[in-house]
Amino acid sequence: MKRQESIVVCGTGIVGLACALSLARQGLAVRLLGPRNAVAAPVRDTYCPRVYALSPASRDLLDRLGAWRLMDAQRVSDIEAMEIYGDADGVLNLSAWQDAQGAMAWIVESSEIERALQQAVQVLGIPWIEDRFASLAPDAARDGVGPSGRSAVRITTSGGQILLADLLIGADGAHSPVRQAAGIPHEYTPYGDMGVVAHLNIGRPHQNRAFQWFTGDAVFAVLPLPDSAEGPQASLVWSLHEGMAREWLAMSPETQDTFFAARALSITGNRLGRLALRTRPQGFSLSLERSTLVAPGVALVGDAAHRVHPLAGQGLNLGLADVQALADVLQRRESYRSVGDERLLARYRRARAQSVWAMTLVTHGLHRLFGTDCAPVAWARNAGMRMADDLPFLKRRLIQAAAGR
Repeated sequence: MKRQESIVVCGTGIVGLACALSLARQGLAVRLLGPRNAVAAPVRDTYCPRVYALSPASRDLLDRLGAWRLMDAQRVSDIEAMEIYGDADGVLNLSAWQDAQGAMAWIVESSEIERALQQAVQVLGIPWIEDRFASLAPDAARDGVGPSGRSAVRITTSGGQILLADLLIGADGAHSPVRQAAGIPHEYTPYGDMGVVAHLNIGRPHQNRAFQWFTGDAVFAVLPLPDSAEGPQASLVWSLHEGMAREWLAMSPETQDTFFAARALSITGNRLGRLALRTRPQGFSLSLERSTLVAPGVALVGDAAHRVHPLAGQGLNLGLADVQALADVLQRRESYRSVGDERLLARYRRARAQSVWAMTLVTHGLHRLFGTDCAPVAWARNAGMRMADDLPFLKRRLIQAAAGR
């Protein structure tokens, strides 16, 4: 009787949970390795600081995993349109109806996605080892790689447990211990910027629109949230120079509020009325990171594999697309190949190469394009936005790309 192959998913955040669910639903023997993060029950009018813009492709994946229906629909906001402003007179308007869609994306709290995925994992009965990854080695008892390219790994946890697996999936974040232990090459380029997130009270209804302003030295994004008892609210994602961000974050709450109100009014031109901080801002450093995704018996997904600038809001969507691509490769494998077969892992790497490269090119290119104050470049970027706004087929293609199609 053929031995059932084993997969260990290291990392118990959104991407790791989604990966374990995707593979378990194929009938594969999957175990989760990592702490079980306690997710508090949602409280009315109180929202998690980190929110994500889920593309239609990501929503479809979560729906297939049984997680989407477990989320509180009243805490989810549709994005039906986007307004994008250049640093001069460039404007680009995108709307879901231009591609015959009901919504371009959905704004969901990180905690709400994680809570739903944890419930789905529990329903499916996926084993969860509440320990941490410590080290990795080939399984000496199986001589590493077999004649069919089969590879097994030996995982040691911080608590001293030994786990044998045919495939180890690193979903353990940007500082991935799995990636480091596997010796997977990794490129890291700091942007010198910080992303600052907070929730806002806004003076005018957002009407399920997302807004983004390129100001030359920063990107100021406002994403729709459900209305609170105080009125319309939204989520802020503001990427700006690290020095300025740290200076703002170090201010007293009163000074933070005053500084933000003045800057927000200057940037948005009163498009949304008065913007006021609803929560204290939190910051994180921004970087461009890429890896080669695989090593013998190891595959990376999510932030462990790559990170891009958040100006397009596609970080989590890229990670969930990794999950879908890896699941597809394993589902279509030949019967004689192990889940850790190097040829399969090479297929996964190739399957993700073009999409990740394209998103990296777009986000990094936009960051460089709007980060220069060269007058001819400034004129060209704003003229390009005006031109794109007049081309329906181009706008439709932009919407499709954001949707993951």
